[in-house]
Amino acid sequence: MFLIVSFLSQLAGNLIFTQALGTSTVFISAKNKRSFMGVAFIICIFTTFGSMGAYFADRLLNGYFENFRLFAYVIITGIIYLSSLFILWCISKRLYGRLKKYIHIASFNCAVMGTLYMISENPENTGISDYLLYGLQSGLGFIIASVFVATAYKRLNCAKVPSSFRGMPAMLVYLGIISMAVWTLK
Repeated sequence: MFLIVSFLSQLAGNLIFTQALGTSTVFISAKNKRSFMGVAFIICIFTTFGSMGAYFADRLLNGYFENFRLFAYVIITGIIYLSSLFILWCISKRLYGRLKKYIHIASFNCAVMGTLYMISENPENTGISDYLLYGLQSGLGFIIASVFVATAYKRLNCAKVPSSFRGMPAMLVYLGIISMAVWTLK
């Protein structure tokens, strides 16, 4: 059940929030299967490690300092971003050159920030294992959402689709239908 809710929230976040900025991580990654796997995997890593950081931030920022939680989440994501770039650079400069673009795209994605915020709002999450599982499930939900988008991307942008409907309008209709179908599983 949680995977379905995670799928819908990640999909909606990536379509609504990042599209307002002119880019969407799901659409960027759907163009190329290699980049799709890279972005999806990195976002899964960021949601998993970020959720563990959110656990400690939530424990430290109880009471009066609770208003600084979102700021703490940005700092946590920034630390994971810089750490992953540094670790990758230390492991292999060639690997760093190939994967750094995926880390840049995925790091401050709304899927990551949304997961950290949603995890703290869920009263069922009390221990670090709950936070870790929530982050991992959110990352897997993003991967599933990305698979749905990548599957349809080529067909929704082909010449058979009317030019005025091609691209984002066709994708939104497709995702709306998929979202309703997934929602019925609830």
